[in-house]
Amino acid sequence: MAKYVYFNNFKIRNMKNKIITDNIENLDIKWHPQIKGVQIINGKNNFPISWLNQQGYCEYQIYLQYLKGIKVGQTRAMKEGSKEHEDLEDKFKETAKPTTFNEAIETSKEEASLTREMFVISPKYGIRGYIDEIWMTPDEFIIIDDKPGHTAYPSTINQVRAYCLALKDMLPNDTRKIKGALRQRGTNNIFWSEDFDEDVEKSIKYTIERMDSLFKGEKPFIPTKNKNKCKSCRYQSYCEHF
Repeated sequence: MAKYVYFNNFKIRNMKNKIITDNIENLDIKWHPQIKGVQIINGKNNFPISWLNQQGYCEYQIYLQYLKGIKVGQTRAMKEGSKEHEDLEDKFKETAKPTTFNEAIETSKEEASLTREMFVISPKYGIRGYIDEIWMTPDEFIIIDDKPGHTAYPSTINQVRAYCLALKDMLPNDTRKIKGALRQRGTNNIFWSEDFDEDVEKSIKYTIERMDSLFKGEKPFIPTKNKNKCKSCRYQSYCEHF
């Protein structure tokens, strides 16, 4: 059990650690025949929310990796990040109590709880993914994505916004506020946060619709114009734009 946590200098008391054991409904799921990682759920393309981070960095990376099937190794930073992420998850499991998604939502109306690696999915909007950490309180949901460093890039912001959208779609009758936040990995430093309001929702829906148009072949994958990104890109030897 976590005694308390801080959010924007506000102390949330008696936060209980819970691990969600099941929150996936029966869905008609098929794998896309041409795009690795894309599922077809109830007749609609569904992609991992983490791709929005990559999309904001360079859309053409998505084309090379998932449509062309080009495989490259992980960078040292990626490996270190994965290890740190696993360590945090293992430590969390030491005190977390198992519960179902519906039970966690219902009990959070009376007492605050914290869970990690919670799966969210929205067949309606075509997105799915695992939230690093979510705080459920009687007043609001706070979705936290852990990132290296302390800079809120548009791509990482879009990723958090998509998690918020998916959760909102899974809780159509819950009127509690939803907030998104970015936290420096391995610390308590929440360096960016926002309310998931109508304007934010409209913005992320537009980005998700663009992704869907890419998968449908209606629009081209646009490479970054930032040459500094190209110089450090793992796909530069395969990219015709480099």
